[in-house]
Amino acid sequence: MAGAASAGATFYFLWEPALILWIQAHLGSIGQALATFFSLFGEPVLTIAIIGFFYWGIDKELGKVLGLSAALGTVINSTLKNIFVRRRPYFDHPDIKCLKAPEAKADIYDISIQSYSFPSGHSANAAAMFGAIAVYLRKKWAVILGIALPVAVAISRICLGVHYPTDVIAGLAIGFLSVILVYLLHEKVRSKVLRSGILLACAVPGLFLCRSNDYFSGLGLLVGMIFGCILEEKVVQFENTRRPFRVILRLVGGVAIYLALNTLLKLPFSEEFLNSATAAQYAVRAVRYGIISFVEMGIYPLVFRCMEKLSCSCGKWPRR
Repeated sequence: MAGAASAGATFYFLWEPALILWIQAHLGSIGQALATFFSLFGEPVLTIAIIGFFYWGIDKELGKVLGLSAALGTVINSTLKNIFVRRRPYFDHPDIKCLKAPEAKADIYDISIQSYSFPSGHSANAAAMFGAIAVYLRKKWAVILGIALPVAVAISRICLGVHYPTDVIAGLAIGFLSVILVYLLHEKVRSKVLRSGILLACAVPGLFLCRSNDYFSGLGLLVGMIFGCILEEKVVQFENTRRPFRVILRLVGGVAIYLALNTLLKLPFSEEFLNSATAAQYAVRAVRYGIISFVEMGIYPLVFRCMEKLSCSCGKWPRR
């Protein structure tokens, strides 16, 4: 593991490791528990659930903005990670504790799995998700949530010893800028082709610079979402619902489809191949996530229309 541990670049301001050490010295068990909790709001799984809740449930236009903002933030963030290849703080400062590794089941010093430090992906995810909610809804509670929660996620990553302060600042900036770009395109650019082209152009540099799973996952999600949204707008045109039971049912169904497809699409490949750092594996990963997001955004909503027609014919409830 020495080779993996020695990879990457080390750079930081002198005050950064000192600040992390001071925080960890005063954190305590309750503080660590809170940091672990807030860190969850930047996790990809929760991101997918929030996107699905809005897209399938109560506001599909907000769901599109959320999904595209998160995917765009992921590819930009991953591209910068591969440019700066910054090692995580606990790699170079033995006194800094890694209280929650990015990949819990792997060696914490295997940089090929734990990934690089700059910028923070969790901070970018949280800023993209909750920032998009704030920008789209423009309500006081949403603005407060859209600022406070990403900042809490960013601070949690410093507390856990997995990011320098400058990592999380850059991550927040990427997330918020992704929201602004997606929202402006959504509101100002009428041509879906041009809108999609601009988003995809932002991801192109990573094809030449990235050798990491997070970039190719994000690329697949972005491409699949773009074409899934086009299919939904042209063909499906499903209606949202405010009925709690139906929102939950749609969300559960969407999560089940995600888990099923993610498992089925891995079956043709060996575990060794899926864990390899090869161009073929990266291509397969991008295609896998592209298929999943296309199905979730464009094909799965067809089920809603069938259910609505069935329920209307049976006279059980109104369409919405």
